[in-house]
Amino acid sequence: MASDFRLKEQLPELTDRIVQTYSDIGTINYLGHSPLPNYDEVVSAIEDLKDVIYPGYRRREGLHLGNITYHVGDLMDGLHDKLTRQIARALHHEDRVNTVPSDPNTVDDPTNYEAKGQAMAIAFLKGVPELRSLLATDVQAAYDGDPACKNLDEVIFCYPGLEAVTVYRLAHELYRLGVPFIPRMFTEWAHQKTGIDIHPGATIGTHFFIDHGTGVVVGETCEIANHVKLYQGVTLGAISFDTDADGNVVRGVKRHPTLEERVVIYANATVLGGRTVLGHDTVIGSSVWLTCSVEPHTTVLLEKPALRMRNDRPDELRPEANYQI
Repeated sequence: MASDFRLKEQLPELTDRIVQTYSDIGTINYLGHSPLPNYDEVVSAIEDLKDVIYPGYRRREGLHLGNITYHVGDLMDGLHDKLTRQIARALHHEDRVNTVPSDPNTVDDPTNYEAKGQAMAIAFLKGVPELRSLLATDVQAAYDGDPACKNLDEVIFCYPGLEAVTVYRLAHELYRLGVPFIPRMFTEWAHQKTGIDIHPGATIGTHFFIDHGTGVVVGETCEIANHVKLYQGVTLGAISFDTDADGNVVRGVKRHPTLEERVVIYANATVLGGRTVLGHDTVIGSSVWLTCSVEPHTTVLLEKPALRMRNDRPDELRPEANYQI
């Protein structure tokens, strides 16, 4: 049956109704302002950074010491330009949303934001050598912590935990430098790719390993020491959110747990609260729900559940032996 073209005549009126909501509901549209950071450009910067950190594993093959300087130099030149532009956009947006400037001409001067963006981009890129050293400990921790892993190359190629931690560490450096907006864009992109949600504000030490990974959540104010291992489904979250006299959420306070060195948390465990501290060498078992601190060298487990099995096959099909659980 052919479509009725007369129905299409309703579209102009429908368009007017939709556009009217852009005035009536102004909180979920972004019109008439300076442009936000460009999503595709930010993702491109992430891919370039991963190529710098793990050369030869990603897009460019045939790299060796004779051509690596040219390759990395080309990437760094492009990263300087991309990050300068996108950080400038983020800074401009931050000022428009969160401050009332004393000199409006300063806020609207694109040169001002471009200069600030470049300074932050350069400061960030200067930290890449140290980031590589830090990420090398995470790669080693994954290899040491997983007997199924054959070599370090397998970790870099195949492990979603390393992918998420790599992007987190990049985002954390931007966060630490005071870059708005873009650190969350980094980690939410990794969240989509891996199922692992690490806030860029979290503080994480060396040799960090997330095994399997899907469903892991690490909150903004988490403090994680060296040699910590998390399994899939672990949540390091907040118990509740404090509010002020007007009922608004109080921001900038510690809401998430602290994990000391060599803590291991098994699958689907939940640890909550800014005052919760897991002492060093603690082991948290699967499916535990924990909202209080734990002394060092402690193992926390649920009591062993009782299993019940029922066989519904007809008597004539059952095996002669009977088993009781």
